[in-house]
Amino acid sequence: MEIIKNILLVIYVIVTFVLIVLTLIQTKESSGASGTITGSSTNNFYNQNKGRTKEGRLKRWTITLGIAFAVLAVVLSIFYF
Repeated sequence: MEIIKNILLVIYVIVTFVLIVLTLIQTKESSGASGTITGSSTNNFYNQNKGRTKEGRLKRWTITLGIAFAVLAVVLSIFYF
């Protein structure tokens, strides 16, 4: 059981560092208050194919690692208490 705790803890630390790096790499998406006032066109080619771009992949990996981070946090809290 101690080996499983250590393996999960190492995976948790790796996920944490990768999540921090991915978050820092991403660009800012929203244009703030001016984007709210002026609006934005979401029906262009770039927005429709955003998942295939580098930013789309980074966002997808960030969401996936965020979910893994939360799940590992819950599992580790169960193991340690």
